[in-house]
Amino acid sequence: MPQPHIDVRYVAKLARLELSDAEIATFQQQLDAILGYVETLSQLDVSGIEATAHAVPVFGRMRADEPHDSLPAAAVLHNAPDQSQGQIRVPKVVADA
Repeated sequence: MPQPHIDVRYVAKLARLELSDAEIATFQQQLDAILGYVETLSQLDVSGIEATAHAVPVFGRMRADEPHDSLPAAAVLHNAPDQSQGQIRVPKVVADA
């Protein structure tokens, strides 16, 4: 199977980047090396490996969402910019139908 190739000059043109010939040559070598490594990885047999999002299990990333009944309403609303009758007032965001 031939090694994949991406033309750096073409990609730079699409991205509207002005690269010198030396930069294009350097980036082309680096990109070809990366694509060669990806090709090597694609040849590995990973049929018995389960796909994961994290290398280790992640637990307890979020705190429990529990109301604080022990706090008085005034303490909960003390930072609210606009409040009325123990509630936070917010601007109307839905237009009349």
